[in-house]
Amino acid sequence: MAGIISYGVHIPWHRINRMVIYSAMGFLNPATFTGGEKAVANYDEDSVTMAVNAGMECLNGIDRNTIDGVYFASVTMPFKERQNAAIIATALDLRSDIKTADFASCTKSGTTALLAACDAIKAGSAKSILVCASDCRLALPGSLQEEYFGDGAAAFLIGENDVIADFQGSHSVSYDFRDTWRADFDKFNRQWEDRWIRDEGYGKFIPEAISGLAKKYNLDPKDVAKAAYPCLYAATHPRIGKSLGLEPTQVQEHLFATVGNTGNADSLILLAAALDDANPKDNVVVASWGSGSDALLFQATEKISADKTGKVKKALESKKMLDNYAKYLTFRNIMEVDKGMGRGESVPWEMASLSWRYRRTLLGLVGSKCKKCGTPQFPAQHICVNPSCKAVDEMEPYRFSDKEGHLFTYTGDNLAFTYNPPAIYGMVDFEGGGRSWFDLTDCDLDALKVGIPVGMSFRRKYIDEKRGNYGYFWKAVPV
Repeated sequence: MAGIISYGVHIPWHRINRMVIYSAMGFLNPATFTGGEKAVANYDEDSVTMAVNAGMECLNGIDRNTIDGVYFASVTMPFKERQNAAIIATALDLRSDIKTADFASCTKSGTTALLAACDAIKAGSAKSILVCASDCRLALPGSLQEEYFGDGAAAFLIGENDVIADFQGSHSVSYDFRDTWRADFDKFNRQWEDRWIRDEGYGKFIPEAISGLAKKYNLDPKDVAKAAYPCLYAATHPRIGKSLGLEPTQVQEHLFATVGNTGNADSLILLAAALDDANPKDNVVVASWGSGSDALLFQATEKISADKTGKVKKALESKKMLDNYAKYLTFRNIMEVDKGMGRGESVPWEMASLSWRYRRTLLGLVGSKCKKCGTPQFPAQHICVNPSCKAVDEMEPYRFSDKEGHLFTYTGDNLAFTYNPPAIYGMVDFEGGGRSWFDLTDCDLDALKVGIPVGMSFRRKYIDEKRGNYGYFWKAVPV
C-alpha cells in the first residue's frame, strides 16, 4: 500500500510582523490589518531553493538511489520553460533515470502532486516519489495579499515500504473559481471581493471535498484525529470544521498568524504539523484550496512514533524578525536599490554547456573522494590533496550537501554588494574531511564564532534578467 515514508518542511528564517507592513502601507486601506506575523523568503531564496531544502530534510538518512521520481508543485516557478523539478532532482543528487514533473497553475497543485505520487506507487510504476510543494508569491504593496501571503515549502516521500502513514483514498472537486489569479503578463496576484471568496469558495469547496471523502470511505467525524486545511480567512477556518461536525481539537491549527498562507505549500505544511502530533491508527485528513479542492485520507502506522521530531515546531522556533519594511521590499526585488558603482550590477554569464558539464558540482555540491586514502575534497580534484598520498585520477564522486561542517574562518565584507549587508563568507571544514569556501546566509555577523557547526543550504546565487536565467549554488547556514 502507498503511503508517506518521511517528510520535511522549510520555513524561512526571516519573519515580519504584519504591523510593520501596516505601519508603512496601512494608509491605503485601514481595514487590511490582520495581526500576527508571516514568513519571508530571504533575498537568496525562491520556490526552488525552499523545495530543495525541504527535500533535504525529508531525505535525511534515506538512500537517494532508491528515489524514482520528483514532483514539484508551485505557482511561482522560476522558469516557465525549463523543468523546475529537474533542477530540484539535480540539486538533491538523484539518479538521472527518474520521473520528474512540474504541477502548476493553482494552489491545490501540491495535493494533486501528492495524489499523483500515491497513484503511481499503487500502480507499481514507481517505488518511491519525492513530492515538493513551495511558493513565494508577490503581492502589491499595500494590498491585503501582502499581509496574507507567506513563504514556505514542504516535501513528502511517498512509497510502499516503512511508511509512517498509509494512504487510504481521496476525493476531489474542480471548479473554475476566479478568487485570485495571475496572467502570463502579471507580476502580482489579482483578487476578487473577499466576502464572495470566503462564502462561495472556502466555505463550500473544502467542505464538499472532505464530505465527499467521508462519504466515499464511510468516515464519521469522530473517526478523524486531525483535519488539516487552509483558509485565507482566520474567522472562517473554524466554521468550516464546525460545518463538517468536527470539534475544535480535531482541526489542525492554520498557522496563518505565524507563517501566513503559503500557497501550494500550505496544505502540506499543515499535514506535516498534523503528523508531528499523530499517534498510530490516527486518521488524518488533508484538504487543499485552489480551483476546487483535493481531500486525502491518511492513517498513521506504528512507525509514526519513531518520526515524532516536531519538524514544524522546530522550523517555527528558528527565526529572525524583519523590522524594516524597505528591507522586506528589497528582499522581494520589488524596490530597486543602488548596488554601488557598478560593483553589484555585473552578473556572470552562465554558459549552458559549461553548467551542464559541471551540474553535479554546481547544483549537487558533489566533489571527489580519493579511492586510495579516502580523503574527500570540494571541488572535485584530479590529484589527491593529501600530501602523503597525491594519487592521480583515483577519485570517486562524493556528496557534500548532506554533510555537517564547522566554520574555520569567516569574514564580514562591507564592500561586496549584497541585499542584506554585510556579505559574509568563510572556509568550512566538513566532518569526514574536505574544506572549501562558501557564502554564509540566515545569520548575523555578531553571532558567528570560529568552530560553530554549519549545514549546507541550497540558495539562489544571482538573477540574470538580461538573459532570463537564475543561478543556484549552496551556502553555509549555522546549525
